[in-house]
Parts: sequence; structure tokens; C-alpha cells
Amino acid sequence: MTRLILTALALTLTGCATTSGDAQRVSLAALATPAAATAKATPTPPARCTDPTASLRPRSGPIAAGSFMDRIRRRGSLVAGVDQNSLRLAYLRPSTGRIEGFEVDLVREIARALFGDPNRIELRAVTTSQRESMVRSGKVDIVVDAMTINCDRRRRVAFSTVYLDAGLRLLVPASSRARSLADLGGRRVCATAGSTTLQRIARDPSHPIPYPVAQRTDCLVELQQGRVDAIASDDAILLGFRAQDPNTKLIGPALEDEPYGMAIDKRHPEFVRYVNAVLERVRGDGTWRRLHSRWLDDLAPAATPPAARYED
Repeated sequence: MTRLILTALALTLTGCATTSGDAQRVSLAALATPAAATAKATPTPPARCTDPTASLRPRSGPIAAGSFMDRIRRRGSLVAGVDQNSLRLAYLRPSTGRIEGFEVDLVREIARALFGDPNRIELRAVTTSQRESMVRSGKVDIVVDAMTINCDRRRRVAFSTVYLDAGLRLLVPASSRARSLADLGGRRVCATAGSTTLQRIARDPSHPIPYPVAQRTDCLVELQQGRVDAIASDDAILLGFRAQDPNTKLIGPALEDEPYGMAIDKRHPEFVRYVNAVLERVRGDGTWRRLHSRWLDDLAPAATPPAARYED
């Protein structure tokens, strides 16, 4: 029998999850990882990052005793940080109390590989600003939450290969005359705190006003109530918003490419290789295409999964 386990952090599940908005925000905020003390020694120059999407080459085969995968198996479930507000990616459906979507089903594929059972998962709802700290503190084994791979983030966490390609775009009311970010100078543009999107808004020469919020759906509420003029986010997320509110529209070309990767603590490169092996299988056996067709095709049809790139 599937059991729902309510924690102060979020509603953890084996096969399903629920969560509570305000209480969750307070509990998640308490998990912020303290900043590391500044070292007095001369810092080591950061590794060169020529292709941020290149990940460790996959490695499958028997799980070694004492490895991170072995520890997960002995615990009995894979703990994954996901969103709960992104329709079709990871969304808490009120009628069922389940967090469901494309990203959740990818988590299930990793659990299938580890346990032979896709339901051996515990999902913990995280906000954008908490994704890195959740991984680095060990509160979750992996984060699968529309997280764009870039060189800056790779200094702090490791990433899998790309599992979904998105593009940064804008959502505005259907009545808006704006056609691009250049038309939003001096106007409020909403994005989640901790996202690279806020930085992109702030440095635009048209000088839009960045408007940070904690949760992605907070942006949709702010737009509906007229407190912001646009939402800046990945098209995979904005298409879900448009499905929720048909009185909105996407405008302009993609401002930036947003390749999504699964975040893993840098201390566990063997787990990065293991996850990449799962993703390699998912791409090759038709699973990725089946899951995309189930969750995303009516929003953004895609013929093939993104190609994997490896650095060693």
C-alpha cells in the first residue's frame, strides 16, 4: 500500500506526494546551507568550462558495495527533490494528492534501475533557491527540477547529461502589446528567486524591473492580479501556465537556451555515471519519447531527445 509521509520539509512519498504551501516555504527556508568560510590561502583557479552540458561518461553494471548507489538501495528508496508547481513537469494535482509529470517519471526510471521498482521513491518539494543546498547538504540524492546547466552552477554541483532542452521566453496577458523584452523597459518582469532568469532580466539594455518570487506559480498569480507585466521563464514552464490560463500568450524568440540536467552532489561522481547510464537507456529504448508524448507533446512536440555529450 502506498503511504504518504508528511514531514516538516515537504510531503514525502513512495509513489505519490502532497504538500502545503506556506508551511513548506518556511521549512525549506530553514534548510539554507550556510556559506562556507572564505579560505585565506590562494584559491585554486576554477576548472575550465568549455561545454557545461558535457557530463561524465555512463557506467552501468553491478552496483559496488559501499558505493552511493549501494547506500540508496540499503535505505530502500531514492530521495529526489522536485518542483510541485510546474504543470506537466512536476505538478501537485489537488484531485489526487500526487506530484506527477515528465520529470517525476524520469525519477521513476532511476528507481526502476536501482530497485527494479519505479515506485521506490520519496519526492521532496523544493523551491528554485533551495535546489543546490538540498543536494549539497544530502537532504536529497538528486534534484530533477527544470534546472539549467551552466558553468557557474557546475562549480557547486554535478550534472547529468541534458534530459530536456528548453528556451527562456516571456508570458504576458493576451491583451499586452509587448512583443519582446525590449518592449518591457521600466515594467515588472517576474521570475523565481535563485534563478539565472533574474540576472538575465537585470542586465537587459531595456531596463525591465526584476520581480522575484519564491514559487513559480506565484508569478502566474502576480500576472493575473496585474502586479507584474510579464513572466520570464523556460518555455516548458510557460506553456504549462498558458494551459492553466488561456488569457495569456508567449511572445518573442527564445532569449537563451535552457538545457535541463539532474543535479547531484559533486562527492558522488559514480552516481552521475549511473544516472547517465539510465538516461542513455531511456533515450535509446523509446522511453524518453513515450514519456514526452504522455506529458509534453500537446504543449511542445519534440521528435527526438537531446543528444548526450560526455567529457570523459
